[in-house]
Amino acid sequence: MSTPWRRLLIFILSCLPLAWLIWATLQQQLGADPAKTIVLETGHYTFYFLLLTLAVTPLRRLIKFRRFHFRWLQSHRRMLGLFTLFYALTHVAAYLVFILGMDLSLFVAELVKRPYILFTLPAIALLIVLGITSTQGMMRRLGKNWRRLHSSIYLIAVLAWLHVFLQVRSSYGDAVFFGVMVAVLLGVRIYWKILGKRTAAQPTPSA
Repeated sequence: MSTPWRRLLIFILSCLPLAWLIWATLQQQLGADPAKTIVLETGHYTFYFLLLTLAVTPLRRLIKFRRFHFRWLQSHRRMLGLFTLFYALTHVAAYLVFILGMDLSLFVAELVKRPYILFTLPAIALLIVLGITSTQGMMRRLGKNWRRLHSSIYLIAVLAWLHVFLQVRSSYGDAVFFGVMVAVLLGVRIYWKILGKRTAAQPTPSA
């Protein structure tokens, strides 16, 4: 499969959650509280795409079996990251429109009543910055700072998990699942970094 077809396929698959939400809304299949369902689902999809974006590098490095590998996925990581931003903005928009009715005074009251929202704001702001600076042109302009800036995706993942964890009222299923995935995807990077430092510190054998 050529790269353009992969790109098109990933784009179509990434649009399916939104298409399903629109269809389910029109068909009145979102339960007794459609507004709450839309907010929850867009939040879940945001986290799924965030995890997919974080999983690209581990998949590429860890899974290499003959012709079966994930090197091709590296070139599509930007798209996955942009869909993370898209669903995050959709999540926020759904909350503001369907839950708060665009009432800013109510939003301020919600910040006090539901402190987990405070973890959302910096995460969304960082996602927007990463989306704006994800182009090749911005990579060239920022140079080494680009990699430092985009490493903030790890902070975004932690903030997103805290947003989910602090909402728990009865079932911890989502919080545990997302927490484990974030821990694994960040943990493997920490391991690689430590291993790299140890390898670099080893003396080079003399000839």
